[in-house]
Amino acid sequence: MTSPADAADPTAPTSPMTGPGPATGPNPMTDSRPDPLDTALRLVRAQTAVVKRFDSSLSGLHGVSLSDFTLLLHLAQAPGGRMRRVDLAEALGLTASGVTRGLAPLERIGLVTREAAARDARVAYAALTPTGRERLAEMLHTARQVAAEHFAPEQWSAEGLTQLSALLTRLGGTAPEHRHIPRP
Repeated sequence: MTSPADAADPTAPTSPMTGPGPATGPNPMTDSRPDPLDTALRLVRAQTAVVKRFDSSLSGLHGVSLSDFTLLLHLAQAPGGRMRRVDLAEALGLTASGVTRGLAPLERIGLVTREAAARDARVAYAALTPTGRERLAEMLHTARQVAAEHFAPEQWSAEGLTQLSALLTRLGGTAPEHRHIPRP
């Protein structure tokens, strides 16, 4: 319980039951560390803005979303241009049914095909078709343009971009040396 003198002092420690103060959360006037929740929410908003920008260009020019493009890119990076559906789900951070839903429209338009394993009919592969490879090359060109515009040298120094890349890797993003992005 606080004394009457403490109640008059807004900087005096209080419990969550007695009102504001350090016990109820960080004080932006005294804490030098940014609020982790605010930082996380800023990251989410930034990701949303980047996704919208890619979706707009990719859908307008190629009829695919960023998630479709990412799925196709994973297949292109895989040996033989194919992956087991379960491995693709893990690589994309999706469930097996999520991958199946994502692959269905790509199969309908001929960018991806379904292949059964020769030794085990229970195992299904998703494979990039020759048309899928051609279209992905066009999509890569568009995606590189969008990325170049988003991270234009007028707004981002090479050092800033390197630092951002390193920070994203610390957050769980795949380091460039671990994922080769094919060049046209």
